[in-house]
Amino acid sequence: MKSIKHLFSNKNKKRKDSTSSSNLDSLSDSISSSTSNRISSNNSTDEFRISINKSSNNCFNDLISTNNKTEVIMEEKMESQEKNKLLNDILTKEYQEIIDEDLESKLNNNEGPIRDADTVQMIKDYYCVECEDQPATFYCEQCLDNYCEVCFQNQHRKGKLRKKHTYKQLEDNERIQANVPLNDNAINLIQSEPDVNIDEINFDVSKSIFTQEDIQEVGTWYIERTKYIPLRLSYEERKYLRLLEATLNVSEYTGKIDIIVYSSRAKRIVNQIKEFCSILSGLVLSADYREGQRLFENKSFEDNEEFFQTIFEIGRRYKITTPEKMPDYGKLIYLLQDSQIEEIKDMLGFNCCTPLKTVYNFLETKKNGLELLQDKIIAIATQEILPNNKSRKQIQREIKIKENAIEYLANKYKNSSLSSDEIKRCLYSIGDNHAYLRANRDPCIKMINYLKTYFSPDKIEPGFSLAIQMGKNTSRLTHNHEKQYNYVLQSLTLWKEIAYEMYKLWTLAEEDLLSGNNIYRLRDTGQGLNRVQSAPRVSRTMQSILYKAQCDIGYWVGSSVIHLGDHNVPNAFMFIDKYTQVSSILNPICICLEHLDELNNDKGISLYIEKEFGGLETLKKTILADFFKYAFNGSGADNFFDAGSCIDGRLTSAWHWCSQIEKKPFFPIFLLTGFVGFNGTG
Repeated sequence: MKSIKHLFSNKNKKRKDSTSSSNLDSLSDSISSSTSNRISSNNSTDEFRISINKSSNNCFNDLISTNNKTEVIMEEKMESQEKNKLLNDILTKEYQEIIDEDLESKLNNNEGPIRDADTVQMIKDYYCVECEDQPATFYCEQCLDNYCEVCFQNQHRKGKLRKKHTYKQLEDNERIQANVPLNDNAINLIQSEPDVNIDEINFDVSKSIFTQEDIQEVGTWYIERTKYIPLRLSYEERKYLRLLEATLNVSEYTGKIDIIVYSSRAKRIVNQIKEFCSILSGLVLSADYREGQRLFENKSFEDNEEFFQTIFEIGRRYKITTPEKMPDYGKLIYLLQDSQIEEIKDMLGFNCCTPLKTVYNFLETKKNGLELLQDKIIAIATQEILPNNKSRKQIQREIKIKENAIEYLANKYKNSSLSSDEIKRCLYSIGDNHAYLRANRDPCIKMINYLKTYFSPDKIEPGFSLAIQMGKNTSRLTHNHEKQYNYVLQSLTLWKEIAYEMYKLWTLAEEDLLSGNNIYRLRDTGQGLNRVQSAPRVSRTMQSILYKAQCDIGYWVGSSVIHLGDHNVPNAFMFIDKYTQVSSILNPICICLEHLDELNNDKGISLYIEKEFGGLETLKKTILADFFKYAFNGSGADNFFDAGSCIDGRLTSAWHWCSQIEKKPFFPIFLLTGFVGFNGTG
């Protein structure tokens, strides 16, 4: 570095000397020329001296500025050379060592893609030599390399010789499929069947999937279960779903139909349905002009019957899988209900309804479709991965096993009529059902566990008796501690079974609602005009669910009347709407109880809990005792028949308790744990 600086300093001196001499020569020339001019013109001596001083000052100023600029330029060049040298050292030495150490650590820990000799050869043979992440589709006979389509065009678009290169297109058996991991072990794991026995499947990972008897025959369980599991929406279907939701948002169908007027009801229904279809058609046309033009140009509603059936079915399928979404579903189902009346159907000229697409119906028409549902690996491919105090490594391992199981099933059962993507879509749909059970059935299981943990039917802890008396604290029932304990246990067990069969109940509810032979009546039920309609399919299924719950408990406390098709529960849609709210009631309570331990770590809050409630465990018992007593006391209606101990009355009492939550002494604790309401947001 010193020699470089010395060299630059010598060069700098030489440049300074040459610059100085040239400037002095110019100075002398200017002086001589000025002198001759002055003598020839006979000017005074003072003026001559002033002229010499000015010219000399200008020259010396130019000299100084030139020297300064030269020094700045040389310093910048030296800094640039030093930076380049330092960067070169980093790239060639230190950074290479860091990469090697990181790679060595990954290899020792068995993490990341391992590129051994076979893997490198696989990349060379099957993947593009340029990008190394896309399957090769072209082989250049002059370059002797494999390229993907994009890289081949990019590499051969310029140059006289390159443009003339000849190539051949690689066959499917000469290249590997995309997105296959570069680890040989992972490839072998996907291509070979995982060595998993039915006894080795960890069903505890997702308890909300199976009941105890289901574990014995998983294949039979999946075949029966998938008959009512809707198929997950595809990307194209989701575009139509957004258009349907927009149409429902602006529609005033029920506001114009479910009113008492003396004009022809049939004509109003037909006009409103056609108006709805016209709005939907306009939105489809605005979203995709070519598709809209193809569908609606010179065509009537009758010609697009299949199109409207598809869009309406998409909305129904989406609502079942996500009950908390699509708040205007009531308009849709009532519109379809009216369209199934024979008189309306004749006036419309087309049918708006089609059966729901379920996983079973889809696979039933495909080759090897039902064999997929009977494969024991499907339990692994569809289980839900939950954290539950697991380490990151354990969670990643479970995710890897699940992904490999999905790939294995997709590769094993795919054929000309059933693609691997369709198989994955069915598996994901079954997984959606498991997620629904966890969100809606698990809160019931948690509350049952809380009841059994903190209370006993045979032992009454002082201050925490569950006994209730009619006329006290809005109660309509009189139960001692043991009777109320069993009453609460039966109610929670029934809700758990209803949540478990909700997909089936919802499918049957739509069949009852959309049955053209099952006519409804418009009646004032005390909560406005409602469509009162019997629901025989749902009623039969509810009777079987109630019988199962009674068998599990051993005996029944209270009434076993199921209100359906009367002024309490006018139709099957109202029934479904009521029981999808169970998780909205129980989830906030479970979340509050689960966060109390963490909340108690704060010293100030811990002192508050100790002072107001007598400790953390006492607080938990206080919340649970209040809920188990006053959320199951028969309150919430004007008479015993509408509330009381009937099946529907148990849920009515729970909603009444939720409406009184602000008056409870433990309400501040709910707020501290993040509670915002019983509307599904926790």
